[in-house]
Amino acid sequence: MDIHGFTKTTLLDYPGHVAATVFTGGCNMRCPYCHNSDLVLNPDIFPKEDEAQILAFLKKRHGILSGVCITGGEPTLQPDLEDFIDKLKDIGYNVKLDTNGMNPAKLERLIDSGKLNYVAMDIKAGRDNYALATGIAGIKIDNILASVEILSKGRISYEFRTTTVGGIHTEADFKDIAEWLPKDCSYFIQSYKEAPGIGNMQCFSFSAEQLKGFLDIVKTRIPNSSLRGIDQ
Repeated sequence: MDIHGFTKTTLLDYPGHVAATVFTGGCNMRCPYCHNSDLVLNPDIFPKEDEAQILAFLKKRHGILSGVCITGGEPTLQPDLEDFIDKLKDIGYNVKLDTNGMNPAKLERLIDSGKLNYVAMDIKAGRDNYALATGIAGIKIDNILASVEILSKGRISYEFRTTTVGGIHTEADFKDIAEWLPKDCSYFIQSYKEAPGIGNMQCFSFSAEQLKGFLDIVKTRIPNSSLRGIDQ
């Protein structure tokens, strides 16, 4: 698999687990605020990690680590993702997938085959604002809707999350998100942190008060919503 980063231990990437994180290269979105823009646009500037060495490390650390998070980039672009997950499952790991939801067919196949234990899907914006938030003028929002529907069936633990970005998001996004996502889901609002990004859009962070306002909007319909990584 095309792996361009490996974090050996994390307490943050996989809720409830001491985990390792694998970073895949490439993405099918061009979010202006992307915090992994080099990994998206120029993954080859990062040394390619040796899959066999990663698996050997994970085998040795199994029992200390209990989960592996696969992130990116967009992992579902990897043609051998399923084979890699099988190897993790054979060792005995729980597997979390981070995804933008653009590949619902692969997402459903991974869930149906029991390869995943947890999915975190990025909700980039309200439905009418996806082109601006993703940098893709002709984005196929139907793919995003399908992935939300797949997760909402409740066959697997999952969460939705939005990174809030000044210059992209408004209250209208969160009103739409509140109406769009299943009311019994877990939903997190995260704050943009300055990054090189993609393109020339001027992005900035909202204040804590503004973020709390967005949260109040979403909580009217999705009670299990919260701010993540933000002092409340």
